[in-house]
Amino acid sequence: MKFQRQAKILELIEHNEIETQEELSTRLRSLGYETTQATVSRDIKDLRLIKILSPSGKYRYATSSQEAEKSFASRLQNIFRECVTGVDAAQNIVVIKTLPALGSAAAIAIDAMRLPNAVGSISGDDTVFIAMRDNDSALEFCEQTRNMLK
Repeated sequence: MKFQRQAKILELIEHNEIETQEELSTRLRSLGYETTQATVSRDIKDLRLIKILSPSGKYRYATSSQEAEKSFASRLQNIFRECVTGVDAAQNIVVIKTLPALGSAAAIAIDAMRLPNAVGSISGDDTVFIAMRDNDSALEFCEQTRNMLK
């Protein structure tokens, strides 16, 4: 029961801005989980939940891994934005031009983005090639990249 309750807590905080232990406990009870303040407090400690400032200005519970993942994704976007100078597509192949010696950094960022339609990437000193599954995916990626670089 403990693991089911903790899994439900993770689901609740991922989809809702939950600010207090009382709010979390109330939501759990409404879903059929009998909880006390002490139980919820232990679960928060076991799950290593943290409070972060949400876009609405409220503090909410989050997992530290969620925040680390968002921070990592943000850093990758910054690296990508700073080193890419141009992007173009030839059928399903995307060609990315970077500042000298930054092709590998751009390729690492691309691979870490786990693009759903990317088959793989190859980097050189200042160029990255990405094989996409189809022509439309390549064109869409180019458009998104150009918008990000503006």
